[in-house]
Amino acid sequence: MFNLSNLPFEKPALEPFISEKTLEFHYGKHHQTYVDNLNKLIAGTDLENLSVLEIIKKTAGQPEQSSVFNNAAQIYNHDFFWSSLRAVNEKKEISEDFSSLVNASFGGWDNFREEFKNCALTQFGSGWAWLVKDGEKLAFLKTANADSAFLHGVKPLLVIDVWEHAYYLDYQNRRADFALALIDNLLNWDFALNNFRS
Repeated sequence: MFNLSNLPFEKPALEPFISEKTLEFHYGKHHQTYVDNLNKLIAGTDLENLSVLEIIKKTAGQPEQSSVFNNAAQIYNHDFFWSSLRAVNEKKEISEDFSSLVNASFGGWDNFREEFKNCALTQFGSGWAWLVKDGEKLAFLKTANADSAFLHGVKPLLVIDVWEHAYYLDYQNRRADFALALIDNLLNWDFALNNFRS
């Protein structure tokens, strides 16, 4: 039996970039629904005692298990998204170590910022824009729907949710503005660096 994970911040802590109202729907309704659906789908099956990651790996690429996969992967992706964010009042300078990775991988912060925005903007339809570790460098990866970066041979470092429910109340159809708001104000670069090193 899975439960909705606690947010690593208070609901108003992302304002004005993500409103408390958006979090009430995104976290309290959408994310909760994935948890409820997965619990119903795996009850009484050989999956019910596995972790979310184990369920994802076991059901990936199996059409008959697509409902289970989609709900499990959305739980994982959302948990990763919340961990990718930090409260506005926790804004910190980007560490020298992370800046060095950005410079080595993208030639500078401006290129990194633009490519990350474009990754989020050009994901057609619903999905995710991931910052990943590919070898010893940073890279970007788009995944559609519930697909997760770790299924593609790379290590996820942080992610931007580009499903419409993540931003529509605050930004309407301005996905690029949403992505830049997160890149400039809310993404947790220390979380990314710790994932890179682990």
